[in-house]
Amino acid sequence: MHFETTVDIDAAPETVWKLLIDVERWPDMTASVNRVELLDEPIALSARARVHQPKLPAAIWTVTAFEENRAFTWESRSPGVTTTAAHELATTPDGTVTVHLTLDQKGPLAPLFALLTGRLTRRYVAMEATGLKNKAETP
Repeated sequence: MHFETTVDIDAAPETVWKLLIDVERWPDMTASVNRVELLDEPIALSARARVHQPKLPAAIWTVTAFEENRAFTWESRSPGVTTTAAHELATTPDGTVTVHLTLDQKGPLAPLFALLTGRLTRRYVAMEATGLKNKAETP
């Protein structure tokens, strides 16, 4: 299962990056996240966070790739499925930011997860992109 969305944000790249990596404040940006507990600080390679989302069990996410001011990827494992979420920023020539979010699920139970939660997951990815845009563009 693969989901992705891209959003253009009229804000400084530093503003967008700070909001993106402040995972404990994600509930302030989107209703798709109830609570985030950062288990290792700061967020960086190998850092972990427990993410609570409506209608989904809490999941431990581990950062597997981290490029300061540009991107981070994290992964969550559960029996039969591994979920990988990537967050990438690209600065446009006019100084705004394009954010690309992707979510992939792989493993023997991934097709079942897609059937059961695919619509919800797609909606959550879109909500997170919209929430980041709204928060970054609001003074």
